[in-house]
Amino acid sequence: MNILNIIQTKVSDALKALYQIDIPAQKLVINVTKKEFDGDYTIVTFPFTKQAKKRPDQIAEELGIFLVDKVEEFTDFNVIKGFLNLSISDSYWKHFLSDILNKKDFGKQGANGKKALVEFSSPNTNKPLHLGHIRNILLGWSTAKILKAAGFDVVRTQIVNDRGIAICKSMLAWQKFGEGKTPESEGMKSDHFVGHWYVNFETHFKEEYSNWQQTDEAKNVLSDKEVKPENVVEFFKKYKNEYFNSFSLLGKEAKQMLLKWEDQDEEVRALWNKMNGWVYDGFEVTYKDLGVEFDLLYYESDTYLLGKSLIQKGLEKEQFFQKDDGSIWMDLEDYKMDPKLVLRSDGTSVYTTQDIGTAHLRYEKHGTENMIYVVADEQNHHFKALFAILEKLGEPYAKGCHHLSYGMVNLPSGRMKSREGTVVDADDLMKEVITEAAKAANEIGALAGLPEEDQKEIFRQIGMAALKFFIIKVNPKKSMIFDPTESVDMQGQTGPYVQNAGVRCRSILRKLGEYDSSNLLDYTEIQAPEKELLQLIHSYPEVIQDAAKDYDPSHIANYCYALAKNFHKFFNSGLYVLKAETEAAKSFRAALTATTLNTLISGMDLLGIEIPERM
Repeated sequence: MNILNIIQTKVSDALKALYQIDIPAQKLVINVTKKEFDGDYTIVTFPFTKQAKKRPDQIAEELGIFLVDKVEEFTDFNVIKGFLNLSISDSYWKHFLSDILNKKDFGKQGANGKKALVEFSSPNTNKPLHLGHIRNILLGWSTAKILKAAGFDVVRTQIVNDRGIAICKSMLAWQKFGEGKTPESEGMKSDHFVGHWYVNFETHFKEEYSNWQQTDEAKNVLSDKEVKPENVVEFFKKYKNEYFNSFSLLGKEAKQMLLKWEDQDEEVRALWNKMNGWVYDGFEVTYKDLGVEFDLLYYESDTYLLGKSLIQKGLEKEQFFQKDDGSIWMDLEDYKMDPKLVLRSDGTSVYTTQDIGTAHLRYEKHGTENMIYVVADEQNHHFKALFAILEKLGEPYAKGCHHLSYGMVNLPSGRMKSREGTVVDADDLMKEVITEAAKAANEIGALAGLPEEDQKEIFRQIGMAALKFFIIKVNPKKSMIFDPTESVDMQGQTGPYVQNAGVRCRSILRKLGEYDSSNLLDYTEIQAPEKELLQLIHSYPEVIQDAAKDYDPSHIANYCYALAKNFHKFFNSGLYVLKAETEAAKSFRAALTATTLNTLISGMDLLGIEIPERM
């Protein structure tokens, strides 16, 4: 039982003994004592005043006396108004350190018998992965690792959006203008090559649209819509999609290609397989560089028809309703939402149709009680409606569905647009942060004596830590700006700063060599910087559980930063390890350093980040 459980249990017992107040231990809130006050943990007594019929400070005083007298782990207390601050014995902290010293899996829980499926990345096959995908991927990968650390059996998956009009745009542009070029002939990474043709389509489409605006047909549209001369420019900005669907020759060809694909046209399918194959090859390289992998892949081309049979069964049970035009809907008035379309009047699927079927299929295959969808906040309404539909259908996993919604990520230069070619590709961004890391490290000169290949690997580790930590440290719900230069700052709240704490731990332990940890219990008086480190390490299991419960990896990132910051503080406090005043002090501080390192390695690994040997 850790100290927080001990405090909760003993305070619950004390409240019952002193005031006949019956509060379950797990409902008592225990806080770390603020640094400006003496003590380690704080209990707020204001909630007990009504039943105890005493002032908060009186309750705090009586509880303090009772607890210190009866519980060996509590050595002292003080009262600040209604706040009871308890001091924990050095003996507890020394035994805690001794117990976890060689536990590499400290903080992680055993199997809890529950399954979780995390869907992330899920890119389109008409362009390479970009900065927005990186945030998605890092959140999904880290969430999966955190859930596993919290005891879940985790399945990592994605649904590849490999069909649709956007994919046909890339295919059509290559077919019309590609002249047989290939990634090899152009010396391009294969997914970048396909993305080039998506941009190429948009370039030709813009030119076509601009020319059309000068035609009599366009003038007739302006006349029919009664557009005033001063509003023409703004009108055509908004009319672009209507033009694509109603007048564009390129649009007509792209839509015809999509229809041929759905009709299993051999030539179109062959082109589709070729270009998607190029994209998949490119994706694999990017995923490898990011250090992520998947247990299971779904493809929209296989799943887009799923859900129809479930909807038909639901219609027979009157769970859905059908309009006069034949379209099928779900009434979501109970959820304070408008009715949701699930099948069009011509019987074709919408995204919700597919998602209903895919969720059902996943549950049947994996028995997953929790399904986490990592998707940008633009789809908040979609998932709110989807989960409501699954609940109304009585799907057993519906309550376990969660949309890990995240905000937009941009660069200091502003927003990005895929079809205009202004997106920063994931591969280019990774190269940039590694370059920035090398630049920063070379200015310090700390790696000058290492072989070139070793330096390159360390630069990669630092650069990837900079990228990943900078993105993950932000609460997913918040939009953010990623600054490559700021991300490698060794003094800020960055990945390299945390890595540096781990490297410093390793350096101390290397210089120390083998040491006898058995006499760390003989250390006489734990100092404040040491206790702060111990308290943080002690809280690691709870941080993992909170991150898993909230589906929020930023808890882990901010914890790692706090731990690194406190280790740097300890390192600079004059509490030496190598030159410790006694052998017991050396053993204790060496063990504290080793445990800090283990916890940093564990925490950063949950973010997909390595700690190098040197930097």
